[in-house]
Amino acid sequence: MAKISIRLLLLIMIGFSGTVISQTRDAKLLDSIFAGRSEVYFTFNISDKEDIHALTRKISIDRVDGNEVYAYANKNGFNAFLRYHLQFQILTPPGLLIKESELNPGPGGDNPKDQTIWNFYPTYQQYVDFMTGFAATYPNICKLDTVGYTGENRLILALKISKNVNLEEAEPQFLYTSSIHGDETTGYILMLHLIDYLLSNYGSDPEVTELVNTTEICINPLANPDGTYHGGNNSVYGATRYNANGVDLNRNYPDPRAGQHPDGYPWQVETIAWMAYADDNHFSMSANFHGGAEVFNYPWDTWSKLNADDQWWQFVGREWADTVHSHSIAGYFTDLQNGITNGYAWYEITGGRQDYMNYFHNCREVTLEISNIKTLPTSQLLTFWNYNYHSFLNYIKESHYGFSGTVTDTVTDAPIAAKVFINGHDKDFSEVYSRSVTGFYARPIYDGTYNVTFSAPGYYTKTIKNVSISRYSTTNLDVQLRPLTYDAQDKSIASVLVYPNPSDGHFRLVLPENPVNPSCSIQVINVMGSVVFSSEVKRLPGSSVIDITVPNLSNGLYYLKFNSGYRIYLDKLIIKK
Repeated sequence: MAKISIRLLLLIMIGFSGTVISQTRDAKLLDSIFAGRSEVYFTFNISDKEDIHALTRKISIDRVDGNEVYAYANKNGFNAFLRYHLQFQILTPPGLLIKESELNPGPGGDNPKDQTIWNFYPTYQQYVDFMTGFAATYPNICKLDTVGYTGENRLILALKISKNVNLEEAEPQFLYTSSIHGDETTGYILMLHLIDYLLSNYGSDPEVTELVNTTEICINPLANPDGTYHGGNNSVYGATRYNANGVDLNRNYPDPRAGQHPDGYPWQVETIAWMAYADDNHFSMSANFHGGAEVFNYPWDTWSKLNADDQWWQFVGREWADTVHSHSIAGYFTDLQNGITNGYAWYEITGGRQDYMNYFHNCREVTLEISNIKTLPTSQLLTFWNYNYHSFLNYIKESHYGFSGTVTDTVTDAPIAAKVFINGHDKDFSEVYSRSVTGFYARPIYDGTYNVTFSAPGYYTKTIKNVSISRYSTTNLDVQLRPLTYDAQDKSIASVLVYPNPSDGHFRLVLPENPVNPSCSIQVINVMGSVVFSSEVKRLPGSSVIDITVPNLSNGLYYLKFNSGYRIYLDKLIIKK
């Protein structure tokens, strides 16, 4: 049951007269407030921050400044809010604060501008054309993904940027996404700018080239196009926070504490599309961009307990904020703890994308509020790019620091989907997993020395002790796991030596390790794939040399398959009598 403070409980019981708008649940008041709009933006005061716990499931809290709360609500949510009898004031929606002339894409509202400038908001069609154009212009390093469709059938698009963009490689997978709240548009343009910056500077700028060569970077500039283009496809004027159904998409995800549907609404088509996209990919780090404040908001949002990587999050957040401060004017990005905050310490939300990605997808995702003005005038877009782009690049680099490597099978060298767990450190699903296609994993983490356990179904668990991590460096940690059907310790592997070769049927095998079992097995296979000889062979205790005689074989090429007790070797054998 949700907790309610004594003060708020008293307000619910006795109520009081508001000095701005008389409080009433009269349906006519609701109809008046919501005439011609699907959501309302408003402010009110609370007496105790614990009141947030009860309110956050009813309305979309946007910002908390001391005891003053800014929030959004659809009609159902606002009706529930009225029951608390709190004084409130209706505000002009952020999507209507800036004159439309300051948001239009160009003269006449329909002239495309040079996409290397990014000092304008494109029309919806221009946005789609830009995204498809990037992929067409840079096909070797850029690929367009359709994440899904919105309720009004607009496209949710993401661009993948990587050296070998059509291959899944052993490298970190990274995600930037923006404007899940449709009226928070600064990140929308800055992400288009970042895409252009990475693509146009690849091969000439060493920093950009290194990032693209070693990272799979996915960028989604616009996660809620129905909200952003609520006023029509030709302008972002009139943008709304919610989607076309009047649902806050950043309260619509499964929540670690509050369950599958904390907002009381079914998963929206946008939410379902993003959950499927997260399932199809393997993001190790991510950030989603918002507006209305200027702060690095790190996990958790839903509960007060600290994230396992709280120290790392504070370091990375401080790095982001300090870098921004060195490239911006005084006073920018200084909210809360001079630009960083733990989410719950600021205000509690449930159903957020950040907690969903961290808890259910083992991804390090942060919420970045990058402009106090939600829908920034076009005249300031380039200024905010210059404030932030160094931090954009630095945050991608963080996906490489810590330790990383591949997990493979000792017998076949095939990649394994394994759990990578830090003993005495990981909790609340902060562990990471290697990718089944490549065996690659990446574990960003704070400086220190850690004991790391690797485990997978069907394999012996393995712990690597005293893994040392230094700041701004990567510790490579490749691991092989033994199948449960084998019972030896892992050792260095080299090719088996057959001599003499060619042979008359009498030869020796020199193995790179001493098999645990004194009895090993050998097969000789002809070029047609038929086994022409098989036998168990004996070795002397402590010896890695085995004498073998294979009788009655015709001259020619054969393949030798040798099972040492836990590893299978394949080699060529030439019989010449």
